[in-house]
Amino acid sequence: MLMVYLFLVCQSLRANTITICQDCEVKSIKEGIALAADFDTLWIRKGTYKEFNILVNKPLVIIGEEHPLIDGDKQGEIIRVASDNVTLDGLHLTNVGVSYTTDYAAIRVVKSQNYLIRNMVLEKLFFGIYLEKSDNGRVFHNKIVGEAKDEYNSGNGIQLWYCNNVHVEGNIVQGTRDGIYLEFSDDITIHNNLSSNNLRYGLHFMFSNNDVYSNNTFEDNGAGVAVMFSKHIRMENNLFRKNWGAAAYGMLLKEIGDAEIVGNTFEENTIGIKIEGSNRITYRQNNFVHNGWAIKVLGACYTNVFENNNFMYNSFDVSYNSNLNDNKIASNYWSSYTGYDLDKDGVGDVPYRPVKLFSYIVNRTPETIVLLRSLFMDIIDFSEKVSPIFTPDNLLDESPLMKKVDTGNAVVGTDL
Repeated sequence: MLMVYLFLVCQSLRANTITICQDCEVKSIKEGIALAADFDTLWIRKGTYKEFNILVNKPLVIIGEEHPLIDGDKQGEIIRVASDNVTLDGLHLTNVGVSYTTDYAAIRVVKSQNYLIRNMVLEKLFFGIYLEKSDNGRVFHNKIVGEAKDEYNSGNGIQLWYCNNVHVEGNIVQGTRDGIYLEFSDDITIHNNLSSNNLRYGLHFMFSNNDVYSNNTFEDNGAGVAVMFSKHIRMENNLFRKNWGAAAYGMLLKEIGDAEIVGNTFEENTIGIKIEGSNRITYRQNNFVHNGWAIKVLGACYTNVFENNNFMYNSFDVSYNSNLNDNKIASNYWSSYTGYDLDKDGVGDVPYRPVKLFSYIVNRTPETIVLLRSLFMDIIDFSEKVSPIFTPDNLLDESPLMKKVDTGNAVVGTDL
């Protein structure tokens, strides 16, 4: 390891800087790359450069002065990185080509290591940043703005495919198909990003394990966040907000195991969390506020723990469609709890049943939602509370809290 470090230091001491501008000896980025030696720096002056299919095939640092514009003229990909130890910093890329057979990207990194992509502005794109079989990288402080109208002719903002040990941090992603998409990518950190107004998901990942998602904001996306076929995931201190629609939710969990959902806020979503076939998950210190359904459990969900969460002013706190329950629900705060605390220990003396009979009816006959605020609804919910028939008898919170849980996650999201 020491020999590698000394080698890199020696290379950097010998590195040269090549300046690129319209009035310079080197006028194009492609020309600069061709002339550069390994570990040189390309300094791109402010201006407009009509270039596409730029191949970075050697270790280089490429830096822009005041975000020079690289216009791909919708001809195809703009920059492709195919070398280890490449830095892209401070460029403005626009007009990526659109194709129905090729995933053109503003920046594609292929089979590379130790890369850094930061302070970039990407607009009028198909895919934004596409990482393919590339490990040990950092995607930091970029702004990616698409114009997605339909799923079939739009791409994702940041995509990772077969990548490991990548940090995606401090980015703004808007107007794409999926804001951030991962597939077969392990040990990934997604931190402090804002993913909003995307056509489908703010975050979408499949077959990706041992990943951490923290302090991100996913707001006003088509369906929020989809988490599928993965394990050992930690989602902490994220904000899922205003994901509204007939098939929308803050977060979908499908076939997930051994995960932690901690300190998140789910606010004003059609469904806070929709859960299917997901087991051994801990839900702790989350806020569910003003959602249609806070949590909707569709079945095959076992040995999960819901504790120390706040359920406040949701139309339905929990929806459950099975007659069996081995999940633990304990020590949560429920704004609709009407019990009492005679011994003043902060815990209600009467258990709380979070599943209303009316939610069971709405699951089977959605049209009945028009009766949501009716006296009829109150009567049938009271009858189920007194004598449970359609919901598991043990699906209750034996120790409901009288005061809200201090989750300490009032502010999350990117500082950009």
